Amino acid sequence: MNKLKLALTKGRLQDKSVELFEKMGLDCSQIKNPGRRLLLTVPNYDLDIVLAKATDVITYVEHGICDLGIVGKDTILESKQNFYEVLDLGFGKCRFVLATQTGENFYENYQNRCIATKYPEVTKEYFTKKGMDVSIIKLEGSVELAPVLGLSNAIVDLVETGNTLKENGLEAIEDLYQISARLIVNTASMKMRKKEILDFIKKCDAFGGKND
Repeated sequence: MNKLKLALTKGRLQDKSVELFEKMGLDCSQIKNPGRRLLLTVPNYDLDIVLAKATDVITYVEHGICDLGIVGKDTILESKQNFYEVLDLGFGKCRFVLATQTGENFYENYQNRCIATKYPEVTKEYFTKKGMDVSIIKLEGSVELAPVLGLSNAIVDLVETGNTLKENGLEAIEDLYQISARLIVNTASMKMRKKEILDFIKKCDAFGGKND
């Protein structure tokens, strides 16, 4: 049978995943030094690794190109794709926040509230649940500029420390969601390769993950 394939988000989650995998006893030599390669092998485990951007991790898993994936909860919330989210891996922690210019009262000072964000679906769902109608502007770059330049009243963005907000004269006024890395599984793979996948989930859980 072919090896399991796991789509892994490049960058910070890649590094943290390597730490987890090494605790599990996996040989991560190729993942730590991939060069320009995007398809890698774990020599001592029946697992191939596909390095990809976060949104592509979800696409590969949803379409069954990869059996598993490691991706941030932020990407999952924004995508709403069809797969199983099976484990909170406990790293890559940050949070979605609503932020305004320091001292502004978002809920009292504005009638037509406008929010700039890279995550329009997350923002829309959150304020719909609150029963609020807001205008949403999608930005791809530094959303911190939007309130400063008068494009929006507030932003919704991911933060770890909040230092970038402070440096741009903004403050977090409300937490929306707590974010961390998650292990996801293709729905068909879970049926066809259940034992292998459950074994892998168990190993991840034993060395740092927590059931979600």
